[in-house]
Amino acid sequence: MSEAPFARRALTVTGMDELGAYRLLRVADPDGPEPQAGQFAMLAAAERWGGGEEERPYLPRAFSIARRSDGESQFLLEDVGPGSRRLCELQAGDRLWTLGPLGRGFVAPSAGRRAVLVGGGVGIAPLAILQDALAAAGAEAAETTVLLGFRDAARAEGAALLAGARVATDDGSAGHHGLVTDLLEAEIRRDPDVVVYACGPAGMLEGVRALCERADTPAQLALEAHMACGFGACFGCVVPRRGGGYLRVCVDGPVIDAGALERVDEHAGAPA
Repeated sequence: MSEAPFARRALTVTGMDELGAYRLLRVADPDGPEPQAGQFAMLAAAERWGGGEEERPYLPRAFSIARRSDGESQFLLEDVGPGSRRLCELQAGDRLWTLGPLGRGFVAPSAGRRAVLVGGGVGIAPLAILQDALAAAGAEAAETTVLLGFRDAARAEGAALLAGARVATDDGSAGHHGLVTDLLEAEIRRDPDVVVYACGPAGMLEGVRALCERADTPAQLALEAHMACGFGACFGCVVPRRGGGYLRVCVDGPVIDAGALERVDEHAGAPA
């Protein structure tokens, strides 16, 4: 697991790409630690990072690292509030504070099992770097299945972040009309020797967890939660552990084995 230094770093934005309803933030980070697929970073704009009459500073926002290539880190954004809106406004040359990579990432599938990547909404981000990592490790594209769910066709354009994705939309405006878990259920029936890797809204993750539990299919879930620190000090991102107690998403996750969870709480998913 890559470990970030206990200090934030000032980086320069290299570009902002449009992917339908989403934005792909690209940042120059040639000297940063190499992330493991599934890890995240805490981001804050260097300027105008605050709101209200006194411009009180926002807390940094946690974002999965979507891709790392040639010294550049990429993050998938959606405008869902004042902090994410400010990040979406950044342009090439702007400065950004980052702290990361943080947390625990995905674990590669065991021999004889094929990877199935299941994403929903902006939660598809860590699956992109995971797909890259699997390809680099020698997993052929035909051996990795990508299933992505979105609210509508505008958001489904985000599927371009991954190669060979099959898409489902809630309103039927692109791909399968229905839930991405419909596609996952059919995939597990077709070939049960898989490991499921999932990130997305809490409802989707709970559906994946329950489906994999019934099918006795191993699954790793990348959770997202509101975080104040990213280092496990504030206990603001806890989720209930199966059998009692709690897990901190920032240090015990964000990738957590589905079997360790009794359920996926509503606050532990990415925006839909």
